[in-house]
Amino acid sequence: MRLNTAYEGALGDYFAESATDGPYNAHTDRPAMFALAGDVTGLRALDVGCGAGHYIAELRARGAAEVVGVEGSETLVRHACERVGSDAAVTLHQHDLEEPLEFLSDDSFDLAVAALVHHHLENREQLLAELHRVLRPGGTLLLSTVHPTADWVWHGGSYFDEDRVETRFGTSGFTNSHRRMTMQTFLGELLDAGFALERLVEPRAAESARRVDEARYLKTLQTPFFVAVRMRKH
Repeated sequence: MRLNTAYEGALGDYFAESATDGPYNAHTDRPAMFALAGDVTGLRALDVGCGAGHYIAELRARGAAEVVGVEGSETLVRHACERVGSDAAVTLHQHDLEEPLEFLSDDSFDLAVAALVHHHLENREQLLAELHRVLRPGGTLLLSTVHPTADWVWHGGSYFDEDRVETRFGTSGFTNSHRRMTMQTFLGELLDAGFALERLVEPRAAESARRVDEARYLKTLQTPFFVAVRMRKH
């Protein structure tokens, strides 16, 4: 049976709200990813798994010339539309990331962003191959995912388990499904897709997270939650 891991309905609404100012998405992952991005002025960027449009809005605010967002959830596409408004330099597509990105041309983007979506998918190698295809030679991929050590701490078993697990969204009662993987698998798939590793970070929350949720801010200083990489297309 085909998995549907898109955040629809009430879960999508909850995620859109929590990603706006939550300690993990807003104050851990996004600062790390944009530090890896550097100057995006004038770039044509692709955001796969764009969620509620937070990265799109920041890419535009930082000077990206055009941003294309791709998201599987109808609920989150609606939130993204509301966030970016009438910006003519933004295009949004609702599309299942388990399927090829056939509507995007070869060698057509300077930058691709895949923020905390990669671990939800089963066809990861296909998505990475598609991202490699649509990036221009020398283009950059920024990708973040759940840290393998975090999954080991949260779900137990062997570090080398690569099963699907359910993780709770704080105290909301919602859960999400993702596949855990070792660091070897994570990096190996990126290298096999033809990317070269430029930088890897294990982000901790920015100081700004302390005002949102001090307990969770302090937790990120002790337990690795995410890993983020900057890759280059050969």
